[in-house]
Amino acid sequence: MRDRSPVSTKLRDQPRVAFLLLAGAALQGCSSAPSRNVLGSYFPSWMVCALMALIATVVVRSIFVRAGIDAVLPAPLIVYLGLFAAFTFAVWLVWLA
Repeated sequence: MRDRSPVSTKLRDQPRVAFLLLAGAALQGCSSAPSRNVLGSYFPSWMVCALMALIATVVVRSIFVRAGIDAVLPAPLIVYLGLFAAFTFAVWLVWLA
């Protein structure tokens, strides 16, 4: 015969309650998408950050070409993608945090 005591019911419901609390905490950040008003149109903030990072990456690449660093990079595409990602996250943190 199954044990239907309140203690066993509480123990069985603990993972469910913990999951609901964690899901609620995780979904708290989904309340609204951050967007910026640019010349009257609303753009997602990640697009603005990516555009600023692209400009910064092009500037750094031109500095690397003038300094001769670009010619000795082992994998330039990977380096520039890494710089782009780093600049994107940096702009996001500085501008939106």
